[in-house]
Amino acid sequence: MICPYCGKNDDKVIDSRASEGGRVIRRRRECLACHKRFTTYERVEETTRLMVVKRDGTRVPFHRDNVLRGVMAACGKRPIPEEAKTALVDEVEEELHREYEREVPSRAIGEKVAAKLKSLDPIAYVRFASEYYRFEHAGQLLDELRELGSRPRDVKDQQKLFGE
Repeated sequence: MICPYCGKNDDKVIDSRASEGGRVIRRRRECLACHKRFTTYERVEETTRLMVVKRDGTRVPFHRDNVLRGVMAACGKRPIPEEAKTALVDEVEEELHREYEREVPSRAIGEKVAAKLKSLDPIAYVRFASEYYRFEHAGQLLDELRELGSRPRDVKDQQKLFGE
């Protein structure tokens, strides 16, 4: 591994551990030339790309960054930790790869994100839903807010009491 500080290719691994649910290996390294430490991550490269079928019928490769960008926009300045946003995107990505072989409708992605945002933060959910469901007038938004307000709140990590 090339040292990011001195550019030499002479290092030793100090520590290795799994992260992101075992899908990534994090290695802490020390350069033997300059003795500075740095971290590297190893991931399995996805060779079979999932294609997203958009509303107009076009197909584009799935990029988790697009989902993350939508989640970040919906969360705006809400007090939601970055780890929670990343975990939400990780969960959506894992579910998509588990449920779909080659192609996934963009609608399925949006519905998964909306469902997860609904339990994470109601305000972020409303922001996302207003854009995703393309509300045409304020009445549609008010209907969604009423439904959200009347819904019993689920407790985190507890089995769902009411079906969606």
